[in-house]
Formats: sequence, C-alpha cells, structure tokens
Amino acid sequence: MAKMMVAMSGGVDSSLAAALLHEQGHEVVGVTMHLWDDEDERLAESLCCAAEMAESARRVCARLGIPYYVFNYQQEFRRHVIDYFVQAYSQGFTPNPCLECNREIKFRALLERARTLGFDAVATGHYARIVAGPAGRYQLLRAVDRDKDQSYMVYMLGQGDLARLRFPIGELTKPQVRAMAAARGLASAERAESQDICFVPGGDYRNLLREEAPEHLVPGPIVDLQGREIGRHQGLPLYTIGQRRGLGLGGGQPLYVVDLDLGRNALVVGPREAILRDRLTVDRVSMVDGGWPVEPFSCTVQVRAHADPAPAEVTPLAGGRLAVRLLAPLGAITPGQAAVLYAGERVIGGGRIVREAALAPHV
Repeated sequence: MAKMMVAMSGGVDSSLAAALLHEQGHEVVGVTMHLWDDEDERLAESLCCAAEMAESARRVCARLGIPYYVFNYQQEFRRHVIDYFVQAYSQGFTPNPCLECNREIKFRALLERARTLGFDAVATGHYARIVAGPAGRYQLLRAVDRDKDQSYMVYMLGQGDLARLRFPIGELTKPQVRAMAAARGLASAERAESQDICFVPGGDYRNLLREEAPEHLVPGPIVDLQGREIGRHQGLPLYTIGQRRGLGLGGGQPLYVVDLDLGRNALVVGPREAILRDRLTVDRVSMVDGGWPVEPFSCTVQVRAHADPAPAEVTPLAGGRLAVRLLAPLGAITPGQAAVLYAGERVIGGGRIVREAALAPHV
C-alpha cells in the first residue's frame, strides 16, 4: 500500500477520494491549501469560505480517522494566480485562473511538497482518469461523467506528474459520488458546489480589476467593423471576446465584442457572424506524452472548459506553437483561454490561445 496525500477542498469529491483510498488500505493524509492573505480585507468573503472549507475537510478526516494538515501557499497563490490573472487582463487576454492554480499550486508546489515529505502520490477530487499504458507510459482520459469532466482543466499534466497523481473518482458519476459519500456519513455529501472564481466572491472579476489595476481601466471608443465610433467603453480589461451584454449601446442589431484593440484602446464590436473563427494559434504548449508532433495531425479541440469538442487539423509551428484549423467555425475564440486537444477520450495536450491579427477583423 502507498502513502497518499489527498488535496481536500471540503467538498464531496475530494472527501470521497480520501475515503476510497483509505478503504483500499493506503496510508492517507488529508491536506488543505491555505491560499488567501489573512490580512487582505478585500478577500474577506473568500477568507470566510476558506475557513468553512478547511473545517469541512477537517471533519471528514476526523470521521475517517486520518491525519489532517493545512499548508500555507499564500505567496505562491498571489504570485502565480491573482497577479497573473490581473496582468493577463491588462494585456488583452481572458485568463482562466483555475488552470494556473492547477499548474502552479496543485500540480507543482503540492507535488513537490509531497515528494519532499516522502509521500508516494497526491490524490485530488478531479473528474478525470489516469491510465497506465505500455512501457510505463500514462494516458490522461476524460471522466466517465461527461457532464462533470475536468480533463480540460488538467491538460498540462505530463508523464512525471501522472505517475504520482491519483484521481479516485474519475470512474464515477456525480450522483454516485454523492450517494457513496452519504453512505459513509461524510458531512460534505450534500455540500453545494461553488461556481465562482475562488478569490472573486460573487463572480464579478471587474471589481478585482478596479481594485488591483485601476491604471489599466482607461476609457476609450467603441468602434464598429468600419472603425466608426458608436460608443465609449470603461476600460478594455472589463470586456471579453464574444460579450454582448453590458456594452452600453442602444437598440438595433445585437452587437458582440469582436476584438480588444490595445494599440488604439478601442473596443471593436460587430454582428454575431463577426466572432466566428476557423483558425487559432496556441503557445505555452504542454503535451501529455512529453513529445512534440513532427507533422500535422487530426484531433478534436475544446476551447473552453464546458465547450463541445470540435474536429480540427493541427500543424506544429516553430517556437513551440501549434496552428489549429477548425473544420467548422466556432464563436468567441478567446485569447487567454486554453485550447485542449483530444484523440477521442484521450487528452493529447493543449496550450494558451494567443492574441494575433488573424483573430480580429481589419478595421
């Protein structure tokens, strides 16, 4: 049996993951990552939620009879997640902070801490599957429950990571997870899931940008595809590609954000068809098998966490980039989000959608 560290959020998924590993005879320790600065009053609601989360995890560990610890990652979270989030918006990207948290905190810092402390593996409550293949190679697969699948969120994992990670609930559906947790008397069995960004209570990231980077919120023109000014925006970081509501424009034809023109500080808008794209480029690429493609290949690509996969042709480029050609156009392909590549259920890899002239109509 192995010595396992389980990252516990206080929710039902990680709680059941800990319970299942404990029942299998592993030596299990539950840990919660303390991420928020206790002295930052702006994160008061998040701090309250964090205390509740830790208490829930503590109760579950007490129920299971396993040790429980809290690890402090406040500095790492500030640097790799919050600061990155604010900086990315100021550069015209729409970042997904959960991807950076997974990459830098859960699957880098926590794995390193576990190795240092002598643990064999780290387990989480993610809905994804890890399968050991021939010659000690690992595959990362979608979860059995496609409605809860989180393989998109963990696409950055490589062979060394997969060798030391466990996703115990990847073979289960959410209703099964809740039923199994309830049967074990775990207090988190009926705990509601939060859909908010953890450090943005209420889900409105704009308030955080106003507090953290007001110097980047410079008002400017809203222009149509012909370059004619039709309104004023309150600062480009407050808008995202494909956005329709909150533009402050009058009635008539519905208009969507087509591009953030950083050079002119202009918000470009147009009709729905203007946000359709059939090409994108990704950088910061991670490949699950650790290799690099030497020729074009076919796959499906997912451009948002809950988007449907779309057929595509992928061509490797110089500088560690990939060019993706979609077989049918998609709307609101957003720089800063991840494009994750799949071969059926298997994650091939993925990267960040870049900002490039091809993504924006010429105005």
